[in-house]
Amino acid sequence: MLPYVVQPGDTLLRIARMFNVNKESLLAANPGISTVNPLFPGLLLSVPAQTAFIYRVQTGDTLLGIAGKFGLTLHALMNANRHQELKQLQPGALLTMPCAGSSRIVDGRAEYGQRELMADAESLAKAYPFLQVEKIGASVMGKPIIAIRLGEGPVKLHINAGMHANEWITTSLLMTFLEDAAKAASFGEKLCGLDMQALLQRVTLWVVPLVNPDGAELVQEGLQPDHPHAQELLRWNKGSERFNKWKANIRGVDLNDQFPAFWEEETARRGTDGPGPRDYPGPSPLSEPEAKALAEFTAEQQFDCVVALHTQGQEIYWNYRGYEPPEAEQMARKLGKDSGYKPVKLSGSDAGYKDWFIFQFRKPGFTVEVGYGVNPLPVEAFPDLNEEVRLLLVSAMEAARSK
Repeated sequence: MLPYVVQPGDTLLRIARMFNVNKESLLAANPGISTVNPLFPGLLLSVPAQTAFIYRVQTGDTLLGIAGKFGLTLHALMNANRHQELKQLQPGALLTMPCAGSSRIVDGRAEYGQRELMADAESLAKAYPFLQVEKIGASVMGKPIIAIRLGEGPVKLHINAGMHANEWITTSLLMTFLEDAAKAASFGEKLCGLDMQALLQRVTLWVVPLVNPDGAELVQEGLQPDHPHAQELLRWNKGSERFNKWKANIRGVDLNDQFPAFWEEETARRGTDGPGPRDYPGPSPLSEPEAKALAEFTAEQQFDCVVALHTQGQEIYWNYRGYEPPEAEQMARKLGKDSGYKPVKLSGSDAGYKDWFIFQFRKPGFTVEVGYGVNPLPVEAFPDLNEEVRLLLVSAMEAARSK
């Protein structure tokens, strides 16, 4: 067994991913912990050591040298030691050495939030220098909201994810797709049968992987006692310390009810008294910095088509009050045929990002409900969800190219 001290932001799945073990083995080795209560920093855990070990840094060591010595990629070594400062190695420091394995950057086997996103965005930009990473705003808590560009084509396609806090799995799915698309373009490979180099000469893809970083952190890590909004959050959550069903941002506003498309009608329909886990549209349209940043970025870029990833239902919503362009239904049918998802003509819903985009720009916009089951979708379903999303998003790129 290896000793491991829990760090802020750690979860069972994140620790399991770090050491390349499964959650069940961690639970078996530490019978005093459970999947119900969040881990607290400072807790000493025992980690099964069959797939990882500890290395004590020696004088003159560098990260690159250590990685090479043990047959690891630099990314794998840094990913396994995200809990500590690595810019200046100190002799005697202890590093976790994962087993040599996958060369992937994005790893969807555990909770995926702001710290994973920022680290992976940096690593992807180094691996594929043609990617552009840009900050488009910040959350209530000051976390940067980033956009990543891939491609140079005249047709602009935008995809966003992580709008609802407990739908954070859409963030890792979108980042996995971005990595796959960048790799295929870099090496001249096909993705789902399509030449990505040729496709990206026609289409520019802009992704915003995590619109709601504060909410995702709350769902994944639970409410910490020192959180500046702790008292309000507990009150809005009816006294419960379980936030796994929380959809809103950290001020209790549902970001996908924030956009100026018949917002007043959505507010009346929801009938919510105030902040809470879901369905509160806020005091006014775009009152929340996350929604405002996404709206301003959309207006600035003048996208030709947008896709908003949510969960769950395996459905594609493509219309809005008749404001959608004539080609929208045909595009939805193509996305449905390629992915197995069901195109649905929706009514009785307003103020969503897709709604606003169609209403404001009269261009195709789609809300995709990924997977099927309950929110949050289990991380164990990631491989199957990844197959579905890859097919759908490649289809979206192809459909955008044909516009």
